[in-house]
Amino acid sequence: MAVAVAAAWLLLLWAAACVQRERDFYDFKAVNIRGKLVSLEKYRGSVSLVVNVASECGFTEQHYRALQQLQKDLGPHHFNVLAFPCNQFGQQEPDSNREIESFARRTYNVSFPMFSKVAVIGTGAHPAFKYLTESPRELLILMVWSLYRASGSYYK
Repeated sequence: MAVAVAAAWLLLLWAAACVQRERDFYDFKAVNIRGKLVSLEKYRGSVSLVVNVASECGFTEQHYRALQQLQKDLGPHHFNVLAFPCNQFGQQEPDSNREIESFARRTYNVSFPMFSKVAVIGTGAHPAFKYLTESPRELLILMVWSLYRASGSYYK
């Protein structure tokens, strides 16, 4: 009997070891704007707004200012804007990573993490974006939540 129980436990432990957790966005790695490979795991446990950006878009100023304001206001509450420059839409991000970073920091004083220029759609899409665009529809439903300031008031 003890041998059967031990064998059952070993079988359960083996099965548990074989079952892998479902892959998610934070399992990927990306190269930051300065060329260093970064595990997106470092952002797990925070709310992440993953966005593609472009320096020559007609909305660049509004978007960068709004993204920086979000990072400034919500960053202390486990929130991160994760910006990925992309040149796929109207060729609006033709610059090098160095030029993109210089522009964003100099012009908009961005403090959120920026990553190297990537493709976000198509066969050459970065694996993290491929994951996001191919995720089940339920994961893409807009979720609205209220975040509390430390003082107890709501973010609106």
